[in-house]
Amino acid sequence: MDYLGIKTPASAEAKVLKSDFGLENHGLSNLNHVYWNLSTPALYEEALFRREGRVAHMGPFATDTGKHTARSANDKFIVKEPSSEEKVWWSEYNRPFNPEKFSVLANRLQGYLEGRDVFVQDLYAGADPKHRLSIRVITEYAWHALFAKTLFIEPATNEEKRKFVPDFTIICAPGFKSAPETDMTRSGTFIILNFGTRMGIIGNTGYAGEIKKSVFTILNYLLPLEGILPMHCSANVGREQDAALFFGLSGTGKTTLSADPGRFLIGDDQHGWSDDGVFNFENGCYAKVINLSPEAEPQIYACTRKFGTILENVIYEPVTRVLDLDDAARTENTRAAYPLNYIENAVESKMGGHPKNIIMLTCDASGVMPPVARLTPEQAMYHFISGYTAKISETELDMRKEPEITFSTCFGGPFMVHHPSIYSELLKRKILRHGAKCWLINTGWTGGHYGVGKRISIKHTRAILNAVLEGKLDNVEYYQDPVFEFQVPKTCPQVPVEVLNPANSWADKNLYMSRYKQLGSLFFENFKKFRDNCPAEVISAGPRKE
Repeated sequence: MDYLGIKTPASAEAKVLKSDFGLENHGLSNLNHVYWNLSTPALYEEALFRREGRVAHMGPFATDTGKHTARSANDKFIVKEPSSEEKVWWSEYNRPFNPEKFSVLANRLQGYLEGRDVFVQDLYAGADPKHRLSIRVITEYAWHALFAKTLFIEPATNEEKRKFVPDFTIICAPGFKSAPETDMTRSGTFIILNFGTRMGIIGNTGYAGEIKKSVFTILNYLLPLEGILPMHCSANVGREQDAALFFGLSGTGKTTLSADPGRFLIGDDQHGWSDDGVFNFENGCYAKVINLSPEAEPQIYACTRKFGTILENVIYEPVTRVLDLDDAARTENTRAAYPLNYIENAVESKMGGHPKNIIMLTCDASGVMPPVARLTPEQAMYHFISGYTAKISETELDMRKEPEITFSTCFGGPFMVHHPSIYSELLKRKILRHGAKCWLINTGWTGGHYGVGKRISIKHTRAILNAVLEGKLDNVEYYQDPVFEFQVPKTCPQVPVEVLNPANSWADKNLYMSRYKQLGSLFFENFKKFRDNCPAEVISAGPRKE
């Protein structure tokens, strides 16, 4: 095998781990060379040979994703076809796509790949063998194959790889553009899932997160049909096997807070909750690394210095290749993808029991919400459906840099394929059945809104979280929040009393209450679109309407 007349580094092992279920089953033919299930070192070599990136100081693979440094949320579609049409929540997140147009576009994409090299990774999404999804990721870039291999779960044996048959296939070709006028896409970029043909196609974007989130979207459609709750959350477990879930959008501290040296990490982002407990969808982590601190986040920081880690859009000194994690010249959405076992206390099975505590993280840029509150099951449902936070960095394209109040239902609105009531009802059943305690933890501002107050210190957030997980807030005195009516502890070990009541940190108490009521009104307005499908007790668990 050769590439422009030169043998590529992995030519000899390109077909050693080939599946008997070939690419002709996906409409791919007349390809140049197909590289099947290459190892991490081999994918490094291929990616470097093709100049897709560089090796940075201490061994991570550093790459530039090009024009797209974040998800292109407005270019995502779901094919409107008979098997799924009645189940999909057609909305701003789930835009319908014509099945005939999909076939034409997919055929052109297949034609684009003729005569080109492709990389194939056969993997599983889901650590629980009873509920895992077999996925095949076919990529134009070697480093995208490395990303998929890092994030998802490999078959255990070579024989398993040989007999692998995918439940769902994703084809990713950053060099291929759609024609919006004829394909009916919004731009030349597209991310389209077809549940009827079990195929997803991605084009004109080098951002690897589109692969990860496409798989999450697929699981968000399939698993609820089996009574399993898919969740955008991190999860860990203590020495007493007390599992905890951390719901939260990007920037709320979900990855950082779950990577606790005193507990064992199940996973940092995407999980399922079945009748047997919690299981990770992935075998890797995909963490934001802008301004990463070795003091506050030592485990994640260490991963940015390891072979096998993929760094997206991270700036480095060109001669020494030493990283500058504080440099946002390319984007604030710098990312590191690394294997879960790079975290020293990761759970090998990537599974845990039923959670004892459920933590909903929010980053309140208004500076009015308490740093911790105890929720009733109904209040937990309300805040789960609302998914409130502030966007604090550009995790999506065309996003303002200043914090902006946002609501993302189920803490992952863009990936929820069914109506939110489907997911919320599943969560409610599991909370009640297994007696999980529910908490709201605010990692945002105190003493004033963004630009006036200051961010709640991670030291205090850690102390609050430890108190929650160790049961130290079970028997303290609480007061009722004046707007949301949830319970707020008056004391917490290692946290100043004035921090627990945000009103005390504002110089102008009247301004504080005015801002808090404004936030409550935003919750009320946002929840109107869910009222028709929610029980009365959940609707009444929101902020007090004045």
